[in-house]
Amino acid sequence: MKKLLLSAILFLAALATYAQDRPKLIVGIMVDQMRWDYLHRYYNLYGDGGFKRMMNEGFDCENTMINYIPAITAVGHTSVYTGSVPSIHGIQANNFLLDGKKTYCTADNSVQGVGTKSKSGQMSPRNLLTTTIGDELKVATDFKSRVIGISIKDRAAILPAGHAADAAYWIDSDQSRFVSSTYYMKQLPAWVEKYNKTVSKYTSDQISYSPAGNEVTIEMAKNAITNEKLGQQGETDMICISFSSTDKIGHKYGTHNQIIQTQFVDLDRRLADFFSYLDQTIGKGEYLVFLAADHGAANNILMNQEHGIPSGPFFYRKELTALNDYLKTKYSVTADLASAIMSYCVVLNHDAISNAGLELDKVKADVTDYFQTKEYIAYAVDMDKAATATVPSYIKEKMINGYCRQRNGDIQLIVKPGWYEVYGDKVDGGTTHGVWNPYDAHIPFLMMGWGVKHGKTNHPTYITDIAPTICNLVHIQMPNGCIGNAVEMK
Repeated sequence: MKKLLLSAILFLAALATYAQDRPKLIVGIMVDQMRWDYLHRYYNLYGDGGFKRMMNEGFDCENTMINYIPAITAVGHTSVYTGSVPSIHGIQANNFLLDGKKTYCTADNSVQGVGTKSKSGQMSPRNLLTTTIGDELKVATDFKSRVIGISIKDRAAILPAGHAADAAYWIDSDQSRFVSSTYYMKQLPAWVEKYNKTVSKYTSDQISYSPAGNEVTIEMAKNAITNEKLGQQGETDMICISFSSTDKIGHKYGTHNQIIQTQFVDLDRRLADFFSYLDQTIGKGEYLVFLAADHGAANNILMNQEHGIPSGPFFYRKELTALNDYLKTKYSVTADLASAIMSYCVVLNHDAISNAGLELDKVKADVTDYFQTKEYIAYAVDMDKAATATVPSYIKEKMINGYCRQRNGDIQLIVKPGWYEVYGDKVDGGTTHGVWNPYDAHIPFLMMGWGVKHGKTNHPTYITDIAPTICNLVHIQMPNGCIGNAVEMK
């Protein structure tokens, strides 16, 4: 009898140990368009409780790179949380081809907005082909864990949270309020409606281009944790937070502007406050937080040129027109044979090419030759022949990882270092991102809290290593399309 009782006690003790083998809460933080060097450029302006706390208490992966192109928002958020690349998870860009038509990454006409009647609410993760950290956490706890995504941008809330998320909330810019869709719920919770009264005092521009964007995001996250009691009901929960105003400001003002500095110093202060809130609400050491970025950003063309650094614009709309004029003359046709240039990738009009009686491979070869003559193009590659293209293996791997056959264009353009696409017809003081180069591909990756040893590594790590690292720490299976490896913390 005593042996049976002892066995039962040991068994229950083992169960208790296992149940405690995960943090109470996983907190994923994405900072849109955060170059890795912002950690160090503004280091002396940061306080001790935000970025510095993560660096000085947690683990810092100093050499984390994006291993695909394009380095774009929807792709980065997805790759962090899936541990995968566009060729597998299917989110090839913010906009990509679906059944031959240009499609927004999270657009879903089968759902309706909740809290809004506009199309901004018709969103879901259905175009995502793989699971996320949150999905695997759900599976590991028999779907008892709760997962919530929060951001100004719909894609930055939806894609990280995954398919099985309990909720995702994003801003309807026309109304300055957080909304969702019927994919997740029938109506907004009362606490969201209440908080929206605070959010609505800001205009859309204030949320996009000032510290108000940081404020509404972090306060929404705190409201979600408090009101949904995340991490406080016996199972590990997860919240996915993305700060998006940093990206909007970066696009408009560039990487070396007082406004972007102000935004990051403000974000640092708010992170410090948030970590203190988590210490009090969840318990210090009882939550696991990681911070990363979806991509970096290029330094402004005009600034580069002023200091003798090679740089220039890729006016992709003008180039599309010029390309079609060239093909019309060459083939004596009236139809546009190229339908778009998306994310540095030429999309050919296969129907128009077929109707003109032309061979697709011949047209692709001519388009490739056409761009190879341009001063700003380093390589132009037919993606069906990428494996044998005369391109450095480092860049080639990124092209192949980013190529999703059913959703991609035909010809990948690799611009020279310092060059980037410009939407209008002249260069301004802003910037963008999307290419393979370190300024777009080198991102921060910091961890702190549950199971995290203090330290840092300069060994190469990749955006696809983030998900398996977090999954390894909390002892759940990695996402089903994951190609990364858990980082060793020594």
